[in-house]
Amino acid sequence: MRIPRYALALSGLMLAGAGASYGQVTPTPPPITTPLPAGNNPAPSGQQTPSPPVAPAAGSAAAPTPTESVPYGAGMKVNLSPDGSKYLRFYTWHQIWTRYTENNSNTERAPGKLQSDQIDFAIRRSRLIVLSQLNPRFLIYTHIGINNQTAVSGGVAPATDAKKPQLFIHEAVVEYKINKYLSLGAGMHYQNGLSRLTRASTLNFLTMDAPLTNWPTIEAIDQFARGIGAYAKGRVSRLDYAFSVNESLLTNQTGAFSTVLGLGATNAATGTNTGRNVAEYNPQGTSHIYQGYLSWEFLELESNFIPFNVGSYLGTKRVFNLGGGFFYNADGMVSRSSSSVISGTGIAELTAAGLTSYNRFPTEKHDIGLWSLDAFFDTPINKETGTAFTAYAVYYNFDMGPNHVRFIGASNPGYGTNARRGNAVPHSGTGQVGFVEAGYLLPKNLLGPKMRVQPYASYLLAGYEGLRTADNEQKNVNIADVGANFYLDGHNAKFTINYRHRPDFSLPTGTPSTVTAPTDVRYRPEITLQTQIFL
Repeated sequence: MRIPRYALALSGLMLAGAGASYGQVTPTPPPITTPLPAGNNPAPSGQQTPSPPVAPAAGSAAAPTPTESVPYGAGMKVNLSPDGSKYLRFYTWHQIWTRYTENNSNTERAPGKLQSDQIDFAIRRSRLIVLSQLNPRFLIYTHIGINNQTAVSGGVAPATDAKKPQLFIHEAVVEYKINKYLSLGAGMHYQNGLSRLTRASTLNFLTMDAPLTNWPTIEAIDQFARGIGAYAKGRVSRLDYAFSVNESLLTNQTGAFSTVLGLGATNAATGTNTGRNVAEYNPQGTSHIYQGYLSWEFLELESNFIPFNVGSYLGTKRVFNLGGGFFYNADGMVSRSSSSVISGTGIAELTAAGLTSYNRFPTEKHDIGLWSLDAFFDTPINKETGTAFTAYAVYYNFDMGPNHVRFIGASNPGYGTNARRGNAVPHSGTGQVGFVEAGYLLPKNLLGPKMRVQPYASYLLAGYEGLRTADNEQKNVNIADVGANFYLDGHNAKFTINYRHRPDFSLPTGTPSTVTAPTDVRYRPEITLQTQIFL
């Protein structure tokens, strides 16, 4: 395992410099904070806003200028009424990666240039949200941004061109509050079902990022884990719920799997094409998506004002939730069984027919049926020292048709359209997935008066029926992450250093995109330094 010294040194210098610069400031006592009114909170879950400062008495000396910023509070909020019930709220954030990656086998870094590893930089997320209430019953918010821009991808042609990434709508939502138990909304929204992590905020993860498996259909039949549709959300007693019905966005799939022939394998000797019995997303899938998530909140209640579940409260709340969710899309997948054989004459006919070949030759349709159970626990340990503990665990059961497996790598550093390039891992498929994460917020003043440290670890174990060797042995997916968050101003300003132990399911030789059965699984390291500022 090769881990370049200059990658570690770069990470260490950046963290040390940040800690030193903040550690030299003499802190001033923070102002007393009060929560915003329940149900009207424009800040993310777990955030609070500071009380207004008291004006000095007449004739008294002016208050000294503080030597450092006060807690962030409600942030960029513009009141449109004296009492603040009508307002505009702005959120913006960047997550920048500095990363060392040992690539999967046969990864190209440029056209025709194989590269085993590299240090690179990436814009993981760059976003803007504008949220407004002009009446306590009406909410409108817009969420735009970009994701995953590297030096080789993420641009106008996402797989092959890194330049000029396209700013796009993540969410465009209107919502009406019926009563204290029910709100209805519509638009491009994030009121997902399935699991707490499928509804997670990207601003306050416990670990550096989500495992991505929590968004199993991302960019296939949705728009970056969002859907166009309508939803109902609310809370009854301690039961928090959200249900939605969305359009299934067309896959716009091109290449091999866009035709019936692509669902099979052609024998050059016999000139026939035989089905592979592997399900892929259905290019003609038009059924609605139904999903929902429910959780019982045993301790403190969480804000459900906007659909972003908090990953770690940093000792500000005591929360214990048990939840469960589902996702269903009829005929969302398509396959050809191994008994389906097309002759040479049929191949010529279907090649000419293109996508209409789905209507000219029998295929098998499969529903996408997903469900999960999860638990979230977050509590302060010692309020004097500021320690806190956070843990989350989830079990997923995915039914996505026979032998389906999909590969994804976040901000993939590999060039091209090869699904197994760069840092890609088996992301979703028919099978079962377990994921667990835990973190501990260390005592105050460990690295100076401002910086807080939160080490964490996570582990994902997945068994997909489509990952089998030629001997029919199933190869499980094991992914381990360890790291630490270094908080300079809570989640609003932090560094995260993360080490990932990642399986490489590419063959040592050959073209990974043509491989269906892994014969060798090697483990590759990734070291990532994420810088996040959120306003």
